[in-house]
Formats: sequence, structure tokens, C-alpha cells
Amino acid sequence: MTRPTRPTPASARNTVELRHLRCFLAVAEEGSVTRAAGLLRVTQPAVSRTLAALEDALGSRLVDRSTHHLRLTPAGRAFRDKAAGAVAAFEDALDAGRSAHRPLRLGHAWSAAGPYTTPLLRRWRETHPDVPLELLRIDDRTAGLARGAVDAALLRGHVDTPGLVTELLHTEARVAAVPADSPLADRARLRLADLTDHTIALNTVSGTTTADLWPADARPAATITVANTDDWLAAIAASRAVGVTTTATADLHPHPGVVYVPLPDAPHVPVLLARRDGPPGHPALRDLCALVREVTGRDARHGH
Repeated sequence: MTRPTRPTPASARNTVELRHLRCFLAVAEEGSVTRAAGLLRVTQPAVSRTLAALEDALGSRLVDRSTHHLRLTPAGRAFRDKAAGAVAAFEDALDAGRSAHRPLRLGHAWSAAGPYTTPLLRRWRETHPDVPLELLRIDDRTAGLARGAVDAALLRGHVDTPGLVTELLHTEARVAAVPADSPLADRARLRLADLTDHTIALNTVSGTTTADLWPADARPAATITVANTDDWLAAIAASRAVGVTTTATADLHPHPGVVYVPLPDAPHVPVLLARRDGPPGHPALRDLCALVREVTGRDARHGH
């Protein structure tokens, strides 16, 4: 049962620190104390204690622990928006005095901008030689954007995290990733139905493939879960599973033990440019967003 919300006394407010907000946002984003602990590089008991302390200070239950996959309560969903805004404001305040001198950070969970990655980095270096651009791979759904680790992010699939603004850049076709010695590797193309008798590797942290990609009456018989692209590739190369990804993975992650085969009956995946809502924290962020649009061809397609 959800604990009723009561006004937070000033003494309780004084016990809430930035680490409490970061911990809560990690749990909210990952849906798991275990994954949140890994993201924050602390122990699971530490995450549980920090979350409990925050709930006690607020006088409200933020997370429903009655299911295996943690879910936010209504109070938790409302607080998530405020906590994300507070953390972003804190990061922006720190950046105000150093943003002109620090690198601009562009996050991604996997495959960056696909084939546009190298042109983007080269063009930025040519046009903004005094502002280093750091491309950071961060294995969470928003590539570190929601918790202030990056200034903007290249994301794939649907993103509904509060406090973020996204725009569609383009879409990528899906491909099947199969072991190099599998009979499937010799096929010119595959269908989703060709994979249902095989174990499917699912990246549940930042991937875009779930069992819902298949019709309800033709779901794969078995799945295994991984937390990042490296583990996903290793599982497939070892013949433990097959996978579904996009053409960008085939471009940026060639592997001697994995063959990528077109999967034309699977829907394309949207590639998004995301930033936090509100004023840009870094003075060069608008320039970066404009260059991303230009390099990926979005400006030309939309007549901008």
C-alpha cells in the first residue's frame, strides 16, 4: 500500500542531499536496485538504505517493491520530475563557471550516430577547434543524459523520460545478428519467424529489442538478458543466442564470430537527438545540435 504523502518538515529537508536524488533517479531509470547499484558503483544495500532514507525524509513511498521489477508510485513519478530538474539545475550551476572551458559531452548507449559518427566528429573538430567534443558510451536508457552526465545524447527507440526533449534524426533498418557458424549466417535475408526457435539475447538496459517485437502468438521460446553491447556480442559469438539490432551496430561493431543478416519484416528503429529541457548548460550545445542535424541530413529532409 502506498504511504500517504505528508508535508515535509524543514528538519527532514535538511537531511536530503544530492546523492539521495541521484540514487532515486538511478532506481527510477533502471527499474532495479541491482542495476542502479552498478550504475552508481555502490553496493545494493547502500542503494536500498539511501532510497529508504529519502522516502523517510519525504514522508512518502516513492517505489513499489511488491513486484520483481520495481515501479514508481504516483508520488514517485511526481517526485522524479522534480528530482531530475533539481539535479540538472545543480549540474548547470556548476557548469556556469567552467562550461566555456570544459569539453562538450555527447552520450550514446550504443553505436553513436552510426555511419555519421566519424563525419560528425571530424566536422566538429574542423568548425570548433577550441571546444573538445567527448563521445561517451554510457550503458543506460538515456546514455547519462537524465542524470546530468552528458550535455546531449544520441538515443534509439522510444524515450519517455521526463525532463528531456527529443527530435527524430532518421530511422535505421533492423538486422539479425547470428553466430558466424550458424546456418542462418548463409541466408541473404531473414524473417522474425526464422528466429523464434532460437534463444534471443536481449539488452534490457539500453537495447531496443523486446519479446514484443514478435506477434503475441509467435514469441521466441527462450531469451537471455545482457546489460551492454559487448556482452550481447559475446553471447551471440559463443552460439548461446541470436539477436536483433540495427544497421548501425553492423557498421560500428564488426565481430569475427557474428554475422549480420537483413531483417526486412522488422520495423525500423528511430534515432533521436536528445537534450535536457530548459536552457543549454554548455554554450556550444546549440551548435552541436545544429551540426548533428546537418551531418545526418535532417535539415535537408525537413527543409530547414
